[in-house]
Amino acid sequence: MASGNPSIDKVFSFIKTNKIQFVDFKFMDFPGQWQHFTVPISQFSVDSFENGYGFDGSSLRGWKRINESDMLIIPDPETMFFDPFIAAPTLSLICDVFEPATREKYSRCPRNIAQKADAFLKSTGLADMAYFGPEAEFFIFDDVQFDSSPNSAFYHLDSIEGKWNSGRDEGPNLGYKPRYKEGYFPVPPTDSLMDLRNEMVLNLQNVGIEVEAQHHEVASGGQCEIDLKFQPLLKAADQLLMFKYIVKNTAKMNNKTVTYMPKPIFGDNGSGMHVHSSLWKKGKPLFAGGGYAGLSEMALYFIGGLLAHAPSLLAFTNPTTNSYKRLVPGYEAPVNLAYSQRNRSASIRIPMYSNSPKSKRVEFRCPDPAANPYLAFSAILMAGIDGIVNRIEPGEPLDKDIYDMSPEDLKEVPSTPESLGAALKALADDHEYLLKGDVFTEDVIHTWINYKIEKEIKPMALRPTPHEFELYYDV
Repeated sequence: MASGNPSIDKVFSFIKTNKIQFVDFKFMDFPGQWQHFTVPISQFSVDSFENGYGFDGSSLRGWKRINESDMLIIPDPETMFFDPFIAAPTLSLICDVFEPATREKYSRCPRNIAQKADAFLKSTGLADMAYFGPEAEFFIFDDVQFDSSPNSAFYHLDSIEGKWNSGRDEGPNLGYKPRYKEGYFPVPPTDSLMDLRNEMVLNLQNVGIEVEAQHHEVASGGQCEIDLKFQPLLKAADQLLMFKYIVKNTAKMNNKTVTYMPKPIFGDNGSGMHVHSSLWKKGKPLFAGGGYAGLSEMALYFIGGLLAHAPSLLAFTNPTTNSYKRLVPGYEAPVNLAYSQRNRSASIRIPMYSNSPKSKRVEFRCPDPAANPYLAFSAILMAGIDGIVNRIEPGEPLDKDIYDMSPEDLKEVPSTPESLGAALKALADDHEYLLKGDVFTEDVIHTWINYKIEKEIKPMALRPTPHEFELYYDV
């Protein structure tokens, strides 16, 4: 029976055509991990899109306390995809989280925050569409081991591509291991992951994600990148989570493991998530103009907002203690809070590959793939809007080779925060721009800061590390 909603009707047509047996509901916890539960198809109907499904939210990170734990999810019919990794035919749907008593969207639901950011942009009249294109780098490993106990701590990663294995007996060792910081872009056999990345791309395309390119990345040990076509903010965040899910599970099916941890390997490049963004109105791009690098005045003010709020912005775009082991000089990491049309050491780059106004965009290079995309993209948009509304000038571009700059000149260029703690302090001091339109709330900001301090910063500070034994055991 038709529902009257074409998107919902499409879901049920898909269920019938593909003989779906289960429906899997995916939704986001506060820090940024997908959660899910599953119902047999007999428990799914048109009413599911109105009534939703109840669940206990008390155990989800950063969410409700035990005394107010009942929550509700309602699936979004626009997000359906066939899950290729579950044996029984299964349809996946991404969900919004609601308060069951009021039927209002839950204020800490990251997807809700992204929806409010979109609505706020439209309310300003500046633009009616924000496009985002994330480039999430990742490592493919063959083995990962780690443990942390009161009297022991270690991690051990391995990859057939790791340069550290050049002298290992592999029966036989065939060589062809990318040198440190030289993994960009060797052909096979040095690039041993070509077929696996192609399989990942095919799986992404099969769920409707448009892929632009795939390639090996700079680091030894299996660093890779798959580039997705830009999408509207909410869809870009949804697809990034689908992307991570599909890439990880495709690797696992091939007896390999993927991590989006920003800095898993010491002494080589870490994994970033360069985020391309642009604003459009009535189908026309707004970032193209006659200014620096072919940018409009609006685009330059957008950059001004990003630079002005960057220290607090990084609390969402670079949200782990490990993130700041990537943001150090010497590894192409964008630690300089400046903008440039070609300089990849600047935190903001304006790509110059095309003269088309439609391709004119701003690339924010600081973020990493540990970020919750709903929160990160929303925060980027809010910082950019603040820059436009308040006409924040971005200053002069950084079109110099920083390695040729004098120490005195380099001191004049602001840097990214040196730690997650510093970024969280910046967020505590500078978050008014995020509260506009009730996009973020004081509760969300306060909960984010407290969660990160209590669950990540303090536990890290209390634990001895293996390198401390190397430094201090013989004192």
